[in-house]
Amino acid sequence: MVNRYDVSLPGPDGMSPGEPVCFVEQKRLAFREQVDFRLPDGQTSLFRFQARSVVDLGATYDVTAADGTPIGTFKKEGMKSLLRSTWRLSQPGQPDVIGQERSMPIALLRRAQDLIPLPFHFDFTANGQPILTVERQRTLRDRYLVRIHVPGLDRRLAIAMGVALDALQQR
Repeated sequence: MVNRYDVSLPGPDGMSPGEPVCFVEQKRLAFREQVDFRLPDGQTSLFRFQARSVVDLGATYDVTAADGTPIGTFKKEGMKSLLRSTWRLSQPGQPDVIGQERSMPIALLRRAQDLIPLPFHFDFTANGQPILTVERQRTLRDRYLVRIHVPGLDRRLAIAMGVALDALQQR
């Protein structure tokens, strides 16, 4: 089984997909989680995220450019994620960013059932300032809207975090 993602810029209305940016494929049941982001042609590697360890619980994921240059990291905060999922996003030279599900009722409902894909909204902040939001849209197919609120956040790290919220959230 494989999860596939098409990442695109927003269309003219700001909500529908526009120009393709990259193609992503995540293999299920991998020994050590690795997700590659490629040009829309599927051939040219752009960047990736990979777990540092084989054990998935509390794993830190490194986001690197195609040449191996570090872009940043992210990690699910275990104890803080019991009721509402919480993630820590780090980028060299920038303060850590904490992302948490906005709605406690939706977070609890998501944990109680798995049949209906519920929308969710993650707010990532640093020192009270909004940095990034990731929102699952209410559509027939899974669609996520990723908004970067500050120019200093690397877009590749934001895109990797958006895909990770879908690919890794249920673990």
